[in-house]
Amino acid sequence: MDSSNSTHSAITTLHPDIIQSHILTRLDGTTLSSAASTGSHLRRLCTEHHIWQKISTATWPSLQDPLLTPLIFTFPATYRSIFSDSFPTVHYSSLSSSTKSTPSLPKELISAVDIYYKDKSVFSKLIRTETYKGWFLSSPLWIELLDPNEIIHTHVKFEQNDVVEWLEENLSLSWIMIEPTRKRSVNLSSRLPVTVRRHWLTGELEVLYGVSMGLVQCIIKVTCCGKAGGEMHVREVSLTIDDMDGRHVIGRDSMVILQGAMENGERKKVDVEKLKESFAEFCVLKRERREGQMRREKAMDMVVMIVTIVIFGLLFRFGRFWA
Repeated sequence: MDSSNSTHSAITTLHPDIIQSHILTRLDGTTLSSAASTGSHLRRLCTEHHIWQKISTATWPSLQDPLLTPLIFTFPATYRSIFSDSFPTVHYSSLSSSTKSTPSLPKELISAVDIYYKDKSVFSKLIRTETYKGWFLSSPLWIELLDPNEIIHTHVKFEQNDVVEWLEENLSLSWIMIEPTRKRSVNLSSRLPVTVRRHWLTGELEVLYGVSMGLVQCIIKVTCCGKAGGEMHVREVSLTIDDMDGRHVIGRDSMVILQGAMENGERKKVDVEKLKESFAEFCVLKRERREGQMRREKAMDMVVMIVTIVIFGLLFRFGRFWA
């Protein structure tokens, strides 16, 4: 007898409750999806929503928020829909950083954010952002997770040596953006940082997570502070979308980009080194475009100055002539 058939027969002899309670609950989402493709019997067992609820909330504790549960149960496959849309990271290329026509926009976006230290959750939060008001549509997209003067106490000891490398290796983040109207979601974080830098004035560490999407780049900034050897605090967590000119994309155009990423983006395994390279290349392009624009503006100012001098010279000369 074929080994796959014997395995299938052995599985079918087990009571479904045993498989679901003692076997499937020990699997991660990727393994569970693979198990579901091995046969109709396992497919039925692997699509039970409570299994996916347990996996999803264990992966992203922010999804445990009771305000979010009723919404997730309206999704086509409940928590399995959230997991397949949000794991791992999106790969998407927007055609433009702006658009002339805007599809129907939802009244709100929901952000489910989790910060981890060595893959253990240290902070989770769910926030809602109203998207239908004029100020949001015409202003640069900037979502602040924390209230003013709010500080996250992580209970993590601030490393004294090689702090940049320490953060790059240990501080991970997930930012799931949920669109309630279309019942779709997308993870906008690179999971691990694409770069860590010190603020030139305050000396605080800015940890950046980013996903490049063609002509735009989604950037999540986490600002960490604290004394070496003491507790690490987080005092800022924000999300923006930047174009290649270094400007923040406005809310209306950001919504179009996010909806495109949710519906057409490809979910692939995260390659942090490639994400870092992509982020660095995007930053270089932004700098080159900004420097080019400054050179053009400088040249234009010079032309204007020369023309102005010539005009004043001619006026002065003709003034003396007629005098």
